Amino acid sequence: MERKNYPALGDPAGPYVHAVEHNGLLFLSGLTAFGSPAQKGSVSEQAEAIFSQIASIARAEGVGLDAIAKVTIFVTSLDELVALRETLFRIYGAALPASSLVRVAGLFSPDLKIEVEAVLALS
Repeated sequence: MERKNYPALGDPAGPYVHAVEHNGLLFLSGLTAFGSPAQKGSVSEQAEAIFSQIASIARAEGVGLDAIAKVTIFVTSLDELVALRETLFRIYGAALPASSLVRVAGLFSPDLKIEVEAVLALS
């Protein structure tokens, strides 16, 4: 296994790495819009910021967002679900990943509405 951090994302805020690569798969830690202009925005704005981070990681690994094999999405409310789904369809295009959506009581900052974990296929 290879543990990886990406300078474009800054240093991890806790005892973890941005990603772990193993057997051609890249497992991403949960990403949020924390520290970005979208932090206080809608769930769709936060999703855009998160997938921008994922795209940055994908580019660094020589792949695109179509390499996303699986996402787990944690949301604090289902009130904006329709808008979130529209945003995700636009981001994914024809390369729909396997996906789970979980409603949670909260994330580590009260401004955050969404956190995304992803697995990318690198080969």
